[in-house]
Order: sequence, then C-alpha cells, then structure tokens
Amino acid sequence: MTTVANISSSFSQYLALTKPKVNLLIVFCALIGMIMALPGTVSYSVLIMAVIGITLVASAAAAVNCLVEKNIDAKMARTAWRPLPTGTLSNKQTITFSIILCVVGFWILISFVNPLTAWLTLLTFAGYAFFYTLLLKPLTPQNIVIGGASGAMPPVLGWAAVTGSTPPEAWVLFLIIFIWTPPHFWSLALYRTDDYERSGLPMLPVTHGSKFTRLQILLYTFLLIGTSVLPTAIGMSGILYLAVALISGFYFLKLSFDLYKNYSEKLARQHFRYSINYLFYIFAALMIDKIIQLSSLNNIY
Repeated sequence: MTTVANISSSFSQYLALTKPKVNLLIVFCALIGMIMALPGTVSYSVLIMAVIGITLVASAAAAVNCLVEKNIDAKMARTAWRPLPTGTLSNKQTITFSIILCVVGFWILISFVNPLTAWLTLLTFAGYAFFYTLLLKPLTPQNIVIGGASGAMPPVLGWAAVTGSTPPEAWVLFLIIFIWTPPHFWSLALYRTDDYERSGLPMLPVTHGSKFTRLQILLYTFLLIGTSVLPTAIGMSGILYLAVALISGFYFLKLSFDLYKNYSEKLARQHFRYSINYLFYIFAALMIDKIIQLSSLNNIY
C-alpha cells in the first residue's frame, strides 16, 4: 500500500508541473483549429497523434516555467503549493521530465503528423518557456501582451496538423486568443496584486495601478468584440457563431465596464472566470457552425 501511495503521490506531483488546467485549454483550442481546417486529407489517427504531441510539448514548457519561477512561486499564495517551491521535486527531476516530454512530443509530431506542426510547436515551446518566462515576464508590465503570442498558437498548430499549412483563417483564431489574453490575465492579476508585489514581477496592476489596469481590460474587451466577428466577416462561420460571439461578447463587455467603474475582488474573480467561459462559448460555436457546414456539404454530395 505504501508503494502504491508513493507512486500516486509522485504522479500527482509530476502532473502538477504540467499545469493540467492550462493544458486542457491548449488542447481544446488546438482541436478547434483542427476542426476548422476540415475537410482535410489526414486520418483520425494522425489527429490523435497531433493532440498527444502538442500536449506533451506544452507540458514540457509548463514544467520549464515552474522551474524558472520556483522562487517566485514560493512567495505567492496561489503557487506556493507547487512541487518545486515545496521541495517535493528537485530541479534535476524537473529538467529531466521536461526534456523527455519535449523530445517524445516533438518526435511524435515530426514522425506521425508533419514537420511544420512539429517545428511550430517547438517554437511555441521556446517562446513560452524561455522568451516569455525568462525575459519578458520579469522585465515589462506588457509581458502578457507580447508573451500572449505563444498562448495563442494552439489553433494554428491544430490547423497545420490537418493541412500542413497555416492560412489566414488560422491566424484569425490566433488573433482572437491573442486579444483575449490580456483582459483574461489582468483580471486575475487585479485580485492577486499583493502576490505579485511580493514576487517582484512587474505586472500591470503593480506598476500602473488598479484603475489603469481596469481601463486596459475595458479597451481590450472592446477590441476583442471587434476581432471576434472576423470569422463571420471572412466566411469561416455563419450566423450561429456570430450570434454567440456578440451575445457572450457584450456580456463580457458589461463585466469589464462594471469592473472598471466599481472594483471589487468579487467582480475581478467573476470577470476572470467568465473570460474562460467566453473563450469556450465562442470556440464551441465555431465548432458547431463548422460541423453544420460539413454536414451540408455531405448532403449535397
């Protein structure tokens, strides 16, 4: 029983390094990219291998992020429980784990999917694990804006897995996530400002204050609503997606306006939670719209 308990504990610690909730969102967005790229010429087995490969490389990047930010995580209530700050896992174990995940994930992608997906995924790994975590995050309050490019890549990776290319439509999905990231993350930073002050990270609420951050959230939400109609504007999706994007977008805007006018931790938490739901709503609508389009094509032929 003790051995089983130890194995279970070790597994949970390594799993924590991969940030599974974040990874789940990454995989979901990659799947949306795959579905939007259909009809393609690849088999379902290739798509499954793409999901596995992207997940492994993303997990490796998350582990590197945990390693680099070990001392910062130790100062923050939100992250102090992680395996590295608590000493449950060592630096060597984390590095070994990350290398294995990255190598296996890259091998799967280049062997069973296509080279473009493999190299783009590796570039995304480098962008998040090193450019964002090591350089941008500790240097500038615009870290999440610039670094958001890595987090916006999953739909592009998914599209590349199906077609071996990244057409403008794939970059529209990238743009939606890129614009969504700042208001999503800054609402978290608002109610975790004390944590970020202790950590020494120059997050926007720390460097420019709550009011300025809330104004930026509001402005980015306006921009997000405009960006979210692009799939319909360029013919990627139909009226169903547009309706969901506008309804969910205007509710997001209401929350952003409320947060700007009358700040409270409760509102900031509500805004953060809804931002995740918002991305799920519009991407799920994109997927359903695409499935309806594909069904119509099958009926014609």
